[in-house]
Amino acid sequence: MTAARIEPPGSERRPELDALRTLVVVGLVFFHSALVFDARDDYYVKNAETTDVTMIVAGLGVVWAMPALFLIAGLGSWHSLRRRGSGGFAVERLLRLGVPLAFATLTIIPVPQWLRLRADPGYHESYLRFLPRFFDVRLDPADFPFVVRGEHFETGHLWFVVLLLAFSLLLAPLVRLLPRDRGRRIADRLAAVAQRRGAVLLPAVPLAAISALLGLEEAYAGWSRWAYLLFFLCGFVLAADERFREAMRRDAPPAAGLGLVLLLVGMPGFLVAGDAPGSDPFTDMTALAIGARTLYGAAGWCCVVAILGLLDRRRRRRPAAVVAPSAVQPPAGRGQWLYGYLAAAVLPVYILHQPILVAVAYGVVGWSAPIAVKYVVIVAVSLALTVVVYDLLVRRTRVTRFLFGMRG
Repeated sequence: MTAARIEPPGSERRPELDALRTLVVVGLVFFHSALVFDARDDYYVKNAETTDVTMIVAGLGVVWAMPALFLIAGLGSWHSLRRRGSGGFAVERLLRLGVPLAFATLTIIPVPQWLRLRADPGYHESYLRFLPRFFDVRLDPADFPFVVRGEHFETGHLWFVVLLLAFSLLLAPLVRLLPRDRGRRIADRLAAVAQRRGAVLLPAVPLAAISALLGLEEAYAGWSRWAYLLFFLCGFVLAADERFREAMRRDAPPAAGLGLVLLLVGMPGFLVAGDAPGSDPFTDMTALAIGARTLYGAAGWCCVVAILGLLDRRRRRRPAAVVAPSAVQPPAGRGQWLYGYLAAAVLPVYILHQPILVAVAYGVVGWSAPIAVKYVVIVAVSLALTVVVYDLLVRRTRVTRFLFGMRG
């Protein structure tokens, strides 16, 4: 017999998700700083001395970090659609994501590309003279949603914002077309299935297939854009019924174990498949590359379930704080101000961090110092400058808050 449907708590905010988002965004400073020294990645600024260690360490983060952000965004989209309706949700996404995407692209996104060129001693073009070449673009609908292309143009690290905006604008009309009763019946049936032990891990199968057959896109943190779409949609569905959340809490320990095993087996396959000259384990259709990507895709889902489930288990030991769902408010107790400050800063810090980091690295790589010293300096200075710029130039006025996607 199917259990009664449990309505998700519409007024309960989950501070552990805000904490995870903050952790991932701050972690990107450490990740992108490591790319300066990575032997394989073609980052904007490269140190003369490089290492393979950074790729191995980074692989432990990319398998879950950005997928977790997309899943959390899907969870939030369900609640936002429920409150605002399809039209209101689309408008809110355009304001919160579209405005900062356009503003950052016009102002700071060209900086890393210009500094990449400036690394060549023979290049002397000023930034202002470079800008027209950056914006010399054409339309390429085949590369949806990255339809604007150019020799120097890029969305840079804002590919995440481009994908999230595109997914949200695709979701809004689909939800509007789907009758509400039918949507509830679908969610109810899926939630009933999720009550079976291990069933919440089933999305690992399509994610493994997408990774194996469509390949991985290195420019988008090592995942296919369509895999990110599945993470986003899974988050949207998981928010629709409390039984999904209970299933994730229940199955978090086995998911952690399975994810670790898949990574331990699959990661060596990536390294071996990439050793041959001209090989690319992200896209090659050899048996070894396909197998490694299959394990990687499945491991990603297991890791996300494990992390969210274990965080929720810990939180369930404490009384849940109930707040207005549309507000970013801190839990009671110590650290209230810091929690609210960081939760509101996530998107602006994400937008700001890479241009600042590349500028810092551009000055540091010329030093005569060990890799470890340069890395620590780049991380520390980039983090400090990003927070200072956010605090002094973004969060203090309504105009700048609006331009960076913050609420008024």
